[in-house]
Amino acid sequence: MAHARISANLPPDIDPTKAPLAFGKRALPKLNENLCSPDLLTQQRALMALCDLVHDPENVYEAIEVGFLDSLKTLLLHHDSTVRQKTTEILYIMAMHNVGRQGLIRNRVISTLNKLLDDPVDICRKNTHQIFEMMAKLPEGALDIINVRLIPSLVFKLKTELDEIQELILSTLSNCLRVEASEALAAGAVTVLKEKLTHSSMAIRSKAAWVLLDIGTHPEGKNVICEEVVPVLVSLLEDTDPEVQASATGALMFAAVKPQGRFSALGAGAIPPLLKLVAEETSKARLSAIKTLTMLAELPEGRKTLLDHTDTFQQCLNDPQKAVKRAAEIAISVIKWKP
Repeated sequence: MAHARISANLPPDIDPTKAPLAFGKRALPKLNENLCSPDLLTQQRALMALCDLVHDPENVYEAIEVGFLDSLKTLLLHHDSTVRQKTTEILYIMAMHNVGRQGLIRNRVISTLNKLLDDPVDICRKNTHQIFEMMAKLPEGALDIINVRLIPSLVFKLKTELDEIQELILSTLSNCLRVEASEALAAGAVTVLKEKLTHSSMAIRSKAAWVLLDIGTHPEGKNVICEEVVPVLVSLLEDTDPEVQASATGALMFAAVKPQGRFSALGAGAIPPLLKLVAEETSKARLSAIKTLTMLAELPEGRKTLLDHTDTFQQCLNDPQKAVKRAAEIAISVIKWKP
């Protein structure tokens, strides 16, 4: 099924070939002056030139030293959509470089970008979320996003944003929730993510399951997942997409750490699809599936069922991956354990 993509094309009256591309890093101070010009066309052309320059990390460093980020922060709230589009694009390119990400953190750009979440122009919002995604890959960036209390807004936007932007939001949340999950839980993230697990887009289903996996690494997150999501995760074990299967199995594995999660998984019929994943040598979910079944074998009913399937785990003892082999050995010992 085809999906509309957000276009980054500029309005027809903006000709990037007329931008003053002759600017070099020696001319960066003058370029910064042009960004502050009262003339709209001068601002637009300066942004075009800067957009080309910041692909080079050296120019990113120089631009930050000259003070471009203060000018760009101001332009983020400009009335002209083309100015906002090019400004967010420049910041996204800068965020691709480590020196740029550090500069955005030091200059508190995230808190200003927060104001673009409701921008009427799709590409401005997409660029904004691409910046958040890049920033969240850095621990300090993820912490910055958390500290400006952006997480509740991101969770809310999952309900209303375009699919293309939802994917970016999910990637950002995944990195941030590895650091801290309480704000997301308070904002009802698990309920929203549960809905995304049945989305028509495989990418969104997979990323939603990964975010739930990250939430499940926190004790309070495990409790909520056990209560609300386990049956849906079990249904995704048979998804047509291997990435969805892998992320759902990982999230289920964390939920099964809790007795409540094990009972819920068992009641939802998790054992047959998990065994199928273990039997598939090419499955990305194999290791997580073995570990999840091992935890289910700690329940009398689970052990009784799995005693008839020890041959499935025996086949894993010759697996070239040491982690799979070791997990299979543990699984067999737990299944065969007698009180």
